[in-house]
Amino acid sequence: MEQPAFDLHQIYRALSVLSDHSDIIQAELYKRSKKVIKRSTGVLFYDCTNYFFELEQESGLKQYGPSKEHRSNPIVQMGLFMDKSGIPLAFCINPGNQNEQSSLKPLELQIMRDFELSKFVVCTDAGLSSDANRRFNNFGERSFITTQSIKKLKKELKEWCLDPTGWELEGSRKKHDISKLEDTPENRNRIFYKQRLIEGYDEERDIAFDQTLIVTYSLKYGIYQRTIRERQIERALKYLKTPGAADKRSQTDAKRFIKRTAVTDDGEIAEKAAYELDTEAIAEEAKYDGFYAVCTNLDDDPADIARINHDRWEIEESFRIMKSEFEARPVYLQRDDRIRAHFLTCFISLMIYRILERQLGEKYTCEEIVSTLRSMDMRQLEDHGFIPNYKRTDLTDALHENAGFRTDYELTTPKSMAGIIRRSKGL
Repeated sequence: MEQPAFDLHQIYRALSVLSDHSDIIQAELYKRSKKVIKRSTGVLFYDCTNYFFELEQESGLKQYGPSKEHRSNPIVQMGLFMDKSGIPLAFCINPGNQNEQSSLKPLELQIMRDFELSKFVVCTDAGLSSDANRRFNNFGERSFITTQSIKKLKKELKEWCLDPTGWELEGSRKKHDISKLEDTPENRNRIFYKQRLIEGYDEERDIAFDQTLIVTYSLKYGIYQRTIRERQIERALKYLKTPGAADKRSQTDAKRFIKRTAVTDDGEIAEKAAYELDTEAIAEEAKYDGFYAVCTNLDDDPADIARINHDRWEIEESFRIMKSEFEARPVYLQRDDRIRAHFLTCFISLMIYRILERQLGEKYTCEEIVSTLRSMDMRQLEDHGFIPNYKRTDLTDALHENAGFRTDYELTTPKSMAGIIRRSKGL
């Protein structure tokens, strides 16, 4: 509605100013957002991702590290806190070669200092759940819920998790044997669980450090995992036709089901390596189908804890939105301060989008909202006024109703448009 009155070089200079005030901007955004929408800060979700640069030389924040997209470019790491309603709370930018686990505590301390928050539950995935991070959130009024890899548990706990007996359903104390479950629509929609207390002690703080291991089983989730693996096995069989391509593999790649034998039965080095389907690896992975585990120091109902952890998907979606609709990557800036400011603008945009999404009743996708807003141009008819240069839809009606003004009249006079611009700046 209002044409910009600045040049590109002024935007670059402004990035340095934004970077210098990033912490206070995040704190003020939180305080002001509470006047617009209710913030649910009792549970905070935390996760990390990385963004790549179109260059080869690493420097400053731009470092080579484990890329989420398996790219061979320098990257920076972003840590993001989100509240339970899915609205961003705070973020940090770190070098691409930094361990993700070390990013949690500094940002959490910033939230406690600048946001005046002290009582909350931090929910993370297994990659961020170091023992030090758990102990940090086992103090004061802080608690934690974190995904737990069953494969990495000690043998006795792993066997307990996979034991088919002793499972319960929410609202009942009856014990179930999941090995006897029939594949029915009713059973597919059930979530079975069991829990076990793991006692511990924090010598540094001289307090108890007890954790509850909660493991859930879903027949529907198990069938889904089995279906995905069967497709991967089909791809692995295709790789066997071109063995040379089967050597490089990742944890989720179909190539993990291919076994390479470089010695003969007599123990001698073979002239040519042999490749075959690794049936033992397939059987080992199948044992974990349908199982999911979390660790927590809360005493809440296991079903409630499982539901809280399930909401972590929204932070993954937030990363996807920044990388796709907001085009946050690749990053074309060089200076560290301007790189941080670039992601500050992405963070602010994400917060505005999430609030708008809630106010619109979560009826529209991010792509629909963003593309519609980008298309809502106005055409000026000399001194007569402005006419809409976009198509009126249910979404444009909803956006106008939420904003409290309209731009879709046949003609908006210059005086009315000046009033709309003043109001939009005061929102």
